Amino acid sequence: MNRYFLSDTTALTVRTLRHITRSLDTIITTVLTPVALMLMFVYVFGGAINTGSKYINFMLPGILLITIASGISYTAFRLFMDLKTGILERFRSMPIARSGLLWAHVITSMVANVIALVIVIGVALLMGFRSGAGVLAWLAVTGILLLSTLALTWLAVIPGLTAGSVESAGAFAYPLIFLPFLSSAFVPTQTMPGPVRWFAEHQPVTSIVDTIRALFAQQPVGNDIWAALAWCVGVLVVAYVLAMTAYRRKAA
Repeated sequence: MNRYFLSDTTALTVRTLRHITRSLDTIITTVLTPVALMLMFVYVFGGAINTGSKYINFMLPGILLITIASGISYTAFRLFMDLKTGILERFRSMPIARSGLLWAHVITSMVANVIALVIVIGVALLMGFRSGAGVLAWLAVTGILLLSTLALTWLAVIPGLTAGSVESAGAFAYPLIFLPFLSSAFVPTQTMPGPVRWFAEHQPVTSIVDTIRALFAQQPVGNDIWAALAWCVGVLVVAYVLAMTAYRRKAA
């Protein structure tokens, strides 16, 4: 590792963060989809869905994951544009840590997504979301959301490095945005037909959603938290290895 890795990454992170401050519309766009879904599901469909609790409390964890999925699409977009402008070629002639570029985009994604998540939770509070969770439960929720964001951000780095066009760089996030709809995020899985129910109960979103929901409701999390952590760590490790492999090929 380059001995100037930390200073190089910090400088590159400041650079990418400036792009966000100059185009706040990216954060606004990121929160528009989850907020619109909250409004639609709570005020249009919420009355017809029996979850045994206030519907905004039930569906907020799924909305938070959709917020993350919306945000990481911009990570792939920004990284693709950096490579398109030839920044990697310039780095080859400079004594800097090349992996600092990837980490800068990952850290920027974390910051942008935290801002988006705070905004979405704020809107949910205005819509009636309430939780009696204590400090430790909120810290656990924060940790799971940050770990999910980190894993999905490294996943976003892969199309950012390998996509053939700017459209395909960001389009990879669409399946991730759709995945919560095939989980326990919006309706109990017991209401789903057999094959759909099996998929919903065994995909990563359900364990993450159920864990966050239980923490908000001050209920036992059971084995869901271990499944959620296993999925997040597994995706993170695989995505990181594939992203670094693709980056080395680009930088070769």
